[in-house]
Amino acid sequence: MRALLIGGALGVLVASLAACGGSGGTSASEQAVQRKADRWEIDRIEQTWHRATSRQDVGLMMTLWAPNATFTPKPGTTLVGKKQIRSFWLKAPVFQPKNHWVSETPAYKIRITVNGDKGTLYFECHYVDPKTQKVVQSAGADEQVARIDGHWLVTNHVGATALLRP
Repeated sequence: MRALLIGGALGVLVASLAACGGSGGTSASEQAVQRKADRWEIDRIEQTWHRATSRQDVGLMMTLWAPNATFTPKPGTTLVGKKQIRSFWLKAPVFQPKNHWVSETPAYKIRITVNGDKGTLYFECHYVDPKTQKVVQSAGADEQVARIDGHWLVTNHVGATALLRP
């Protein structure tokens, strides 16, 4: 009887440990959920970008950049680090007090990839003057992003030509 009781207890222990054995790995469904969450967080970069430019909030814009990020707004001009990037934005037309533009992007032009803690983001900025209802400036953003200290940030940005068509 004692052997049966010990054997039964041991069986319950082995079964419970076996049930927990897969907890060290990540199931396919958990990976899919994490991938969707990462894509959502990366897309927030584009949304915050447009909020920052529409509100002319340089501080908000700078929350998107990794400390050692690189920014190539046009060929032959590469800025390194948040200090240089901030200087650029302070002089950019979209942040000038005389310009009250609304920044938007066509959702169908956003492209996001995720590979672990790294990814890419492409979007276009169409700056519209609400008074004239005309696009006054446009640009594309081709970015490399990374999860740093739990937050997705821009690590490398290269300006691109926006195509004002589907």
